[in-house]
This record gives sequence, structure tokens and C-alpha cells, in this order.
Amino acid sequence: MATTPLLPDSRTESDGSAVIRVLSYNIRSMRDDTGALARVIGACAPDLVLLQEAPRFFRWRKKLARLASETGLVVLTGGATAAGPAILCSLRATVERTEDVLLPLTPGQHRRGFATAVVRFGGARLGVLSCHLSLRQDERYEQGGMLLDRLAAMGTEHAVAGGDLNERPDGRTFRRLTESLTDCWAAAPWGGEHTWVRDAPHRRIDALLATKGVRVLGCGVPLGQPGVSGSDLAAATDHLPVLAAVRVPAA
Repeated sequence: MATTPLLPDSRTESDGSAVIRVLSYNIRSMRDDTGALARVIGACAPDLVLLQEAPRFFRWRKKLARLASETGLVVLTGGATAAGPAILCSLRATVERTEDVLLPLTPGQHRRGFATAVVRFGGARLGVLSCHLSLRQDERYEQGGMLLDRLAAMGTEHAVAGGDLNERPDGRTFRRLTESLTDCWAAAPWGGEHTWVRDAPHRRIDALLATKGVRVLGCGVPLGQPGVSGSDLAAATDHLPVLAAVRVPAA
């Protein structure tokens, strides 16, 4: 596997701004190789991990706590209380508040939700949202609007959202989101692009998005990174993760 240049390390600048590493990852309810999953997350050295399909049923809190412990992180919010999305964070984060949001249920479809939080890194204040949008096009489009509304209601100038969008960048919902949010991969492509490679054609259906004041330093699938092996990526879950380094101005 070819070596990809490293993303910037986490740090707080003298002006109070912060470089933050954010990882978005669909972990398929931790039904696969949890050791491989922990190694991938740990090697990415994230400050924030936006999970989708976190455990939701029997002993789900214990499973999520174990994953956080094995990766040097803590559980911030989400899981069953958000119908799958969850957020982990490093001890570098100062947490202001969290909220799990359940979205309207469409009969016959899976329940969907958002895991959200407001955190601080140094002088930088950031809204955070993890999502897993519907497989149904019409429902997904409505959920995209709810995502934008939720970010606007968080009361933060700067925010990042990430998740399994179940749609390519040319899709209707993806385009709705990027009318007002920055697609981090498109802004600063780094590493690999496609997050779903289990069948052809390979495609990018997972993304990190940021409000306009957030500067994207690099974003993509962390292929060829120290500690991230192809075998672990294949064994950990059926999606590939998206890692970004962003600079957030001081509040």
C-alpha cells in the first residue's frame, strides 16, 4: 500500500484556534473484528470520532465504552439513544453539552437519529453532529434538511457533521448539504476517496462536512497510514473510515 503524507497533528495555536482531527466511521454494530476496529481508530489519533451503526441493543453501552477505552477515548454521546450514531472524543475536548435527536419514523423503515454535541478545544468552540441517513431517497432528502436545521440551531459559529450519507456526491441530498456546508474531501482531498468498496462500482457515500469558517487541511480514507493496515480495514467493518484535519478559529 502506498504511503500517504501525514495529516497535521492536533494542536492549539497561540491565537486560540485549534487543529482538530475528526474521524467518521460506520462500524456495523461492532459485529466484525473489534480488535482491528480499535487499531484503525487508534492509529488515526482522532480528537472526535463520529460513529454510525454503533451498538444499539444488548449491553450496547458496555460495548461502546470498551471501544472508547481501547482507543484512548471516551464516550461523548449517542448509541441506542440516537438510533445508532454516536460520538467519541479525546480528553483534549471540553464538553459544553450533548443532545441525541430521534428523527420522525417512516413506517417500515429503520429509525434514524443524530448524535450531537458542543465542545471546545482551546479557544475554539465547535458543534458536532454524527448521522446515518436513510436508504430511501425521499426520506434521505428530508433528513438532510433536518441536519441543516439542527446545525443552525446549535448556536455555534463553527460546526462539523459526518456520517454515512448513503448517497454519492452527485446525489440530491448530498448536493443539498453542500450548498451551505463544505465537503471536506472536495476541499482538500487526501488519502483515498471511496468509502464503500465491497462491490463495484466503488463509491464515496460517507463524508465529513464543515461550516464555511472551518479550514480543511486534508480529508480522506487513511490508506497507508502508520498503524492502519489494509487487512485491518477489511476486517473491522464493511465501510472505510473518513479522517480529516481541520483548523477551527477561536470563538
